[in-house]
Amino acid sequence: MASILILNGTLVNENQIFEADIFINNQVIEAIGKDLQHKEADRVIDATGKIIIPGLIDDQVHFREPGLTHKAEIYTESRAAVAGGITSFMEMPNTVPNTLTQELLQDKYDIAARNSLANYSFYMGASNNNLEEVLKTDPKNICGVKIFMGSSTGNMLVDNQKTLESIFSNSPTLIATHCESEEVIQRNTAAARAQYGEEVPIAMHPVIRDEEACYASSSFAVNLAKSTGARLHILHISTAKELELFDNTIPLKEKKITAEACVHHLWFSDADYAEKGTLIKWNPAVKQSTDRDAVLQGVISNKIDVLATDHAPHTLEEKQNSYFSAPSGGPLVQHWLTALLDLHHQGKITLEKIVEKSSHAVADLFDVERRGYIREGYYADLVLVDLAEPSEVTKESLLYKCQWSPFEGHTFKSAVTHTIINGQVAYEEGNLVEVGSGMRLKFDRD
Repeated sequence: MASILILNGTLVNENQIFEADIFINNQVIEAIGKDLQHKEADRVIDATGKIIIPGLIDDQVHFREPGLTHKAEIYTESRAAVAGGITSFMEMPNTVPNTLTQELLQDKYDIAARNSLANYSFYMGASNNNLEEVLKTDPKNICGVKIFMGSSTGNMLVDNQKTLESIFSNSPTLIATHCESEEVIQRNTAAARAQYGEEVPIAMHPVIRDEEACYASSSFAVNLAKSTGARLHILHISTAKELELFDNTIPLKEKKITAEACVHHLWFSDADYAEKGTLIKWNPAVKQSTDRDAVLQGVISNKIDVLATDHAPHTLEEKQNSYFSAPSGGPLVQHWLTALLDLHHQGKITLEKIVEKSSHAVADLFDVERRGYIREGYYADLVLVDLAEPSEVTKESLLYKCQWSPFEGHTFKSAVTHTIINGQVAYEEGNLVEVGSGMRLKFDRD
């Protein structure tokens, strides 16, 4: 493995901002210091004027392989992720077939081992009838078990009370949940159809998938976790009301119930449906600006523990259908970091908090081995950013297989200049280096 010496960078790490050099050798950070110019290295990178942060770890992506590869592939989306400063991802089980057996789970690991530029892990999926397979899961080898407590793809809606209690009581590892009440959604859908027929406008999406739908399901999951002792992680919080379910009075490592927020719920509001239409149709829905602002404050106050993307691409043709036919989800990994940095430029969040919630806390929450921090002995997963270099989102710049973005036409104030994964430069000044540097994530769990 080549050695790399990074000089004159400004590190943002462990709630500090300071100048230092970094020496990388044999995949890991060997030294961090102010005077490492004497180190002999195969490659020297001058980071003058740039910040250096630990690589982002995205705990929620949908890379669509196998079975939905007309939308995305592990190869294509990991390339986009690397260009956006994401060095590790955790991918969801609602592919085709759904990842409901250990054999299907291994198939995805085999694909990633061949094709992923970023480090990877995959969730084991839960259904109403695969508890035996869930219990075979090795907690040291996968990120967690995923439960859809709301409508989803195929056989992945878990709505059987006894099944939920069994999974929560017996899961060998962290349970990550999508929480929306199917009962509330169906009731609201019927009301919308009664008013509009089949031509329901997209602006009704946050009315159909409203605060009640989210809170009813999230509060049920929290109560179930408390009664069973489960390790629960609730994904993509989108409402102000849900924040009351979470605790910021104890350290993350002591929490048994944690929460995630996604960048689109920090960026968009219901006012954006008029311009963006179904391009910003997500589940849970983008809601009011008061919810958006409250979720961001939840991140800052540590009620919400980590940030993510919920990257979920569909083809543009699919997204341009009418409300009921247009699928929910959109591509985000290439612009997650630059979008967060725009919020920083607006004075809404500090660099230290961005790093904490996108790297440190994700590694801590999932017990990821030797990643998420800039530390000697840790894998060299690093991102160099020029905070003063504008980056415009054009169709030509997109690396997603679906070739569209809800950010198209926007110019971010910052740019990722380098992404280093396991001590190899994987992205540099707009160019991907196809080195296949991704590794399987390991987890330090009993």
